[in-house]
Amino acid sequence: MSDNPPNILLIMADQLAPQFTGAYGHPLVKTPHMTALAERGTRFDAAYCNAPLCAPSRFSFMSGQLVTRIAAYDNASEFPASIPTFAHYLKMMGYRTCLSGKMHFVGPDQLHGFEERVTTDIYPADFAWTPDWELADERIDKWYHNMQTVKEAGVAATTFQIDYDEEVAFFAKRKIFDYARDSTEPFCMVASFIHPHDPYVARKDWWDLYDHDTIDMPAHVLSADEQDPFSRRVMDGIEASSIALTEEEVRTARHAYYANTSYFDSKVGDLVKTLEEAEMLDNTIVIVTADHGDMLGERGLWYKMNFFEHSGRVPLIMAGPGIEQGTVPNACSLVDILPTMMDIAAMNGNRKPEPGQPIDGCSLLPSAQGEEDPISEAIGEYCAEMTSHPVFMIRRDQYKYLHCDIDPPLLFDMENDPQERNNLAEDPEHADLAASFAAEVKERWNSEEIRNNVIATQKQRRTLYEAMTTGKLTHWDYNPPRDATQEYVRNHMDWTVAAAKYRFPSTDR
Repeated sequence: MSDNPPNILLIMADQLAPQFTGAYGHPLVKTPHMTALAERGTRFDAAYCNAPLCAPSRFSFMSGQLVTRIAAYDNASEFPASIPTFAHYLKMMGYRTCLSGKMHFVGPDQLHGFEERVTTDIYPADFAWTPDWELADERIDKWYHNMQTVKEAGVAATTFQIDYDEEVAFFAKRKIFDYARDSTEPFCMVASFIHPHDPYVARKDWWDLYDHDTIDMPAHVLSADEQDPFSRRVMDGIEASSIALTEEEVRTARHAYYANTSYFDSKVGDLVKTLEEAEMLDNTIVIVTADHGDMLGERGLWYKMNFFEHSGRVPLIMAGPGIEQGTVPNACSLVDILPTMMDIAAMNGNRKPEPGQPIDGCSLLPSAQGEEDPISEAIGEYCAEMTSHPVFMIRRDQYKYLHCDIDPPLLFDMENDPQERNNLAEDPEHADLAASFAAEVKERWNSEEIRNNVIATQKQRRTLYEAMTTGKLTHWDYNPPRDATQEYVRNHMDWTVAAAKYRFPSTDR
């Protein structure tokens, strides 16, 4: 390990449930590179997102703050430029910072502290995807999920998602070599991929890794009539309660998801190999995670938008200098990433800046270094489509409690009931525990105030979107700067100098 604090490479998947990875014990899904990192590092076995939807989860991840603290309610909520992120803090600590790939930033600030961004994003940066809680039962067909995505699952030579992830990997690998050639400062890079997010369409080479007939089916499926009220609203919203799927359609979608999970894992392997070739692996901490999971037919649900395990949990693996080999059973969440990164950057005596806003997370570095953590807690908030009121989650120790003002509460014993089959909220033996959680929810959140604020911001954003799309269209989508006149070999350069500049390792060594 060098005298500098470690480099940080965080590799993020989109919609990857840890239960569907070999690294977390799935008997079929092949994720050898994630498994290799877990075998030499720390695997967190109860890591959660703080909101089971792309943009809100990522804003919490970047800021170390919960959704309701920063009004990151849905996929069209603005991420204000005034909110400090780990990219800001690490830059203050002497790090070069770079984002390659998706972060679903909404608003005119498309950097949020990153010194460089080498790709565009894959989704729109404006207010187009704003829900309407005053018409919560009405589908927005243009961008709501539906079962057609499952029915169209299968094989293709390429898709917009494959095109995107190939670009993300290419520019991330090239940037790692740029750091190796030109920089003595530590770097923090986030390489964020779209796979295995639906559409469930895979290239044939990844599809062929799996025997279609052996693809496992959902372990616990509920009909619409058996669902709790919130799950029933999600089923209605994605049309799962009105459009039937055949067993073959479910199997095909899961097959493609497994194939795309292996594809994402191959990108993990590519980036780790690039670190090794750039002679940086020994001084780089690699973190693999995701923004949320995917139900993939479990409980009769698909995609995300709920806090059941396959949607709410995320993989979290850390490996590198100073990281112990082992597993951590404690509940944790993505808001813990920011303080963890700051602690990593403070290794070797680097001074941490004073946080510009309160941080909701706790550093996971001590756990990754083999220390016992007395805290086992994850807090979740959902304020997006397919509901009309906030949904709250408290996961503490072995129990998970879910609350929404218009629904009966849900309480699960995750140690003895990992598939969440038995709601203990009305069980007399758990009455005191349920009452304690209910009291905590009331003390922690003002649900009515949050709802009123969500509705107010929705109205505000719909008005602005209409204005932005009237007349000349206003774009916030990121356009990566590139000056081809300064790349490769040009007439104002000595080609031998250019060749020496790009070569790694250098001939001078």
